[in-house]
Amino acid sequence: MELTLNSSSSLIKRKDTKSSRNQDNSSNMSFAMMKPPTYQFQAKNSVKEMKFTHEKTFTPEGETTERWEKLHVLSYPHPKSDASVPVFVMLPLDTVTMSGHLNKPRAMNASLMALKGAGVEGVMVDAWWGLVEKDGPMKYNWEGYAELIQMVQKHGLKLQVVMSFHQCGGNVGDSCSIPLPPWVLEEISKNPDLVYTDKSGRRNPEYISLGCDSVPVLRGRTPIQVYSDFMRSFRERFDSCIGGVIAEIQVGMGPCGELRYPSYPESNGTWSFPGIGEFQCYDKYMRSSLQAYAESIGKTNWGTSGPHDAGEYKNLPEDTEFFRRDGTWNSEYGKFFMEWYSEKLLEHGDRLLASAKGIFQGTGAKLSGKVAGIHWHYNTRSHAAELTAGYYNTRNHDGYLPIAKMFNKHGVVLNFTCMEMKDGEQPEHANCSPEGLVKQVQNATRQAGTELAGENALERYDSSAFGQVVATNRSDSGNGLTAFTYLRMNKRLFEGQNWQQLVEFVKNMKEGGHGKKLSEEDTTGSDLYVGFVRGKKITEKVEEASLV
Repeated sequence: MELTLNSSSSLIKRKDTKSSRNQDNSSNMSFAMMKPPTYQFQAKNSVKEMKFTHEKTFTPEGETTERWEKLHVLSYPHPKSDASVPVFVMLPLDTVTMSGHLNKPRAMNASLMALKGAGVEGVMVDAWWGLVEKDGPMKYNWEGYAELIQMVQKHGLKLQVVMSFHQCGGNVGDSCSIPLPPWVLEEISKNPDLVYTDKSGRRNPEYISLGCDSVPVLRGRTPIQVYSDFMRSFRERFDSCIGGVIAEIQVGMGPCGELRYPSYPESNGTWSFPGIGEFQCYDKYMRSSLQAYAESIGKTNWGTSGPHDAGEYKNLPEDTEFFRRDGTWNSEYGKFFMEWYSEKLLEHGDRLLASAKGIFQGTGAKLSGKVAGIHWHYNTRSHAAELTAGYYNTRNHDGYLPIAKMFNKHGVVLNFTCMEMKDGEQPEHANCSPEGLVKQVQNATRQAGTELAGENALERYDSSAFGQVVATNRSDSGNGLTAFTYLRMNKRLFEGQNWQQLVEFVKNMKEGGHGKKLSEEDTTGSDLYVGFVRGKKITEKVEEASLV
């Protein structure tokens, strides 16, 4: 059976509807069904490799200094990097409306049909806490998600569902606003210390502070209990689907669903790239924990506040005493603070994943969690932007191995972002190395025995970005990917050239990166036709698939 699609408009109603360019919206595509991918693993021999890293420092006078250091990286056995990798596609953030219904079901149906024809394994959707439990504590409305699950199942696709306990809005790519549940916001208004706070007293309503994880601050329940009840309700409502059409549950553990602190918020211009961000440890619960930790090691005066010399959101490392090359980060105090700050984040992830494991164990669904790809200032000694986010990763300390081990403890897949980025694409003054960061995470997950999945951090439709993901998966420097989720389904994805790039990418990933580039006409007998069928261009518009 073949399916024909004409689509160009977005499922997402963006706040800024300005189009970056005018394009022909009459592209037509035809798809033939393809076999679903499978998971295969094969261990490789351990090897020890040597690499050199460099750090560039920009002085106020505009001069540049450059230092090189030799690092040794130990490689461990990992899944075979040329195995078939299933590709999922993220659905729009507002797939379910604020009223709890499936958004634009007719367009969604046509889009899922197209994705199935392209060989995509499935789709990912956010199950928003702010939508499902907005009517009151333990009053859950799953009906919009039930509609979606039924539609996904009808098309023979799989579903990754994100337990999204964070706010939507105020970060990169957020195209709509979905706050935390109103009754939670009411509690926050009574007790502002429930949310993360920076040294200036600025409150961030994206996510409940992990400092009060075990305190009954939400109408008699702790935040961990609230998250657990939410996940338990999901399991009870969709028990017959979990392990079937619902193939994966991703557990949100922080802003943007990532296990991190909200150290670089974009809302209201608070932060901008490549700023170092700020530590988020100034609500009363975090300060109380810091004080107790300091007293436990006999350093009471270290527990009065966070670092006083760590600068502001938009600073560069060398602007600060804490993050500069030989700064406070590498002192006894700096190590004390970072051990506490990063350990609090690990404990938060451990609590949430332990709860999720208890709820979903035996269902047959995979469990996953997301870690942010903070690649700016990676080529400096302090890795400032990673530190403020809670990843204690410096030139002298591996911040990702403890995270990978914690994920492995619960049998959870580590989903990592920025898989599409290349070092050469980044601005020089930001000292970025997304490629180096990804390799480090690949090695950490391989050493820990943790499965690794990937996402792209930004919307990309070009062959360079897709090719980088394929190359990363095939790299011998660390874990290959068990799955990849593409961000995101919107009108631009279905435009002719963008769509062709996607289907070529899906085919390449299914073939372990060995697929050949599809020609425009593709009359050689392949399973997929893009733009042409039997050499003739299709021009008839299909209203059912229009994403207007």
